[in-house]
Amino acid sequence: MDTFQKKITTTVRETIQQRRSIGKMTEQCPSREQIQQLLEAATHAPNHHRVEPWRFFVFAGRAREEFGEVLQESLLARMEDKTSEKAQALLHKERNKPLESPVVIAVVADHAQQAKVMDIENIEATAAAVQNMLLVAEEMGLAAKWRTGDAAYDPLVKRWLGVSHEDHIVAFLYVGFPAITREERHPTPVAQKTTWLGWE
Repeated sequence: MDTFQKKITTTVRETIQQRRSIGKMTEQCPSREQIQQLLEAATHAPNHHRVEPWRFFVFAGRAREEFGEVLQESLLARMEDKTSEKAQALLHKERNKPLESPVVIAVVADHAQQAKVMDIENIEATAAAVQNMLLVAEEMGLAAKWRTGDAAYDPLVKRWLGVSHEDHIVAFLYVGFPAITREERHPTPVAQKTTWLGWE
């Protein structure tokens, strides 16, 4: 089934239910047009006071290697044990993380600049933008995985991206084509998470 057919036969609810985080991806790189569609979807997320607080940094090719070097440097600065075999293995793994997918998108929420806007509102809006990206990726048959980790909060990484230490890295979004089948998922029944008030 091609993307267009899937688009007209799959409802939003079905796309939400089918979406999975896919950790293993092929080396095939999505087109720039496909990534552009994810970014466009992100901009339609709800956001307080229409401040559109999101920014996107899209890595492909050798830029992923440079990003991996920064992640490794970030981890090294946070490690107490820097020389053991275990430490070296962790550093190697961190450096190679961006190579696990052909595209990595760092999604940043701007620090609130207006008195009427709260930082948490910008983070929430940007998280909604990321969810839009995940759903469109699912609709297009792409694989995607949302990551953060300690590096997302490290001023060193923020400086390398060219953003303020007050800005917030909301996601490192790994995007490609799936190399594995989607696993079944069974969420906790919503009844266990819901309190109804004023209903008869």
